[in-house]
Amino acid sequence: MPEVSNLEPPVLLVAMPQVLDPFFHHAVVLLLAHEKEGSFGFLLNRRTDIRVADILSGLELPWAGEPEVLAHFGGPVQPQLGTVLFSPPRALRDDEEPVHLMPGVALTQNIADLAVLAAQPPERMRLFLGYAGWNSGQLLEEILRNDWLTAPAQIEFVFTVPAEHLWETALRSVGVDPASLPSWTPSSDEGSAN
Repeated sequence: MPEVSNLEPPVLLVAMPQVLDPFFHHAVVLLLAHEKEGSFGFLLNRRTDIRVADILSGLELPWAGEPEVLAHFGGPVQPQLGTVLFSPPRALRDDEEPVHLMPGVALTQNIADLAVLAAQPPERMRLFLGYAGWNSGQLLEEILRNDWLTAPAQIEFVFTVPAEHLWETALRSVGVDPASLPSWTPSSDEGSAN
């Protein structure tokens, strides 16, 4: 596990059971930036019930992918903001490359890129609405409080592992048996163990 002082994105943040906030309970976050000013990333295991086709239709972009593919909830900050994570088979446009986060994973918020991706969806692609953000020092404080476990970011966690299994899979990837963790439930005393 990386030292808190040198947390190097991209890395996964895996919420511990005592994190009861409905946005982050059993969440797995792909942390993409961790700076003195703050940190941000995307929740990987929260789907919305909004179809990608419907979102793109509102932007007048035809969707050539599976009609029932759902957008993902990236986090509670700016939920109207769309971001696409994808495995780029090629450059999308001649004038600009997408941001490469790690091998096999790129990010774009550019509408021209989105038009290309909508017309020819790559096999690995996720549309996220919103993102998770932390103010300066907030994430480190939460890690020191043992709210988050860190795990290496892997392309399979971004695109392949089903959302409902990702939390357990991420824990097992660092040798933690999810069944060995205490279970916590909301109560009037927001931190009491079950």
